[in-house]
Amino acid sequence: MFLQLKDKLTHEVLMTFMAEVAAIINARPLVPVTTDPDESFILTLAVLLAQKVNFVAAPAGEFGVADLYKCQWRQVQHLSNTFWDRWRKQFLPTLQARKKCQAVHPNVRPGSVVLLKNSQVPRNEWPLGLVTQTFPSQNGKVRQVEVKVIKPGGFTLFLRPVTEIVLLLPPDSMDNGKF
Repeated sequence: MFLQLKDKLTHEVLMTFMAEVAAIINARPLVPVTTDPDESFILTLAVLLAQKVNFVAAPAGEFGVADLYKCQWRQVQHLSNTFWDRWRKQFLPTLQARKKCQAVHPNVRPGSVVLLKNSQVPRNEWPLGLVTQTFPSQNGKVRQVEVKVIKPGGFTLFLRPVTEIVLLLPPDSMDNGKF
């Protein structure tokens, strides 16, 4: 990532990039604060550190390799987008290791809090949802789920295969108050 720039990076660009990386990592959801499915507040490290619920969204626009040689702000945005892509592609799969036929995993159940895998999500946004319905196959394994995602002004229902979600909290861990 940095080899393309060699000696064109300044101290300010690197410091700003490190702040962006810290914001990406600290925006990762930890646990929901309430068991109410209509409540969308999720506890993150950024909320704990800054003690503020609102976060600043990533700037709009596409920043490509050509932006590496333009102004410093565009350099930082391109580097941050590159980090976000790698973080999303390399970190999310570690949350849900898939070892075929190695162990018996419980089925996803209604009431589970899940993270939706989506390549179109902007930087620092983690689409969390609540499983409302499951669709098992003939062998009893859940292959598809209906997920309720709360958005400003209401909620949206998505139908997703279980390979496109990451189980964060099963419903029994929320009922017992085990956050």
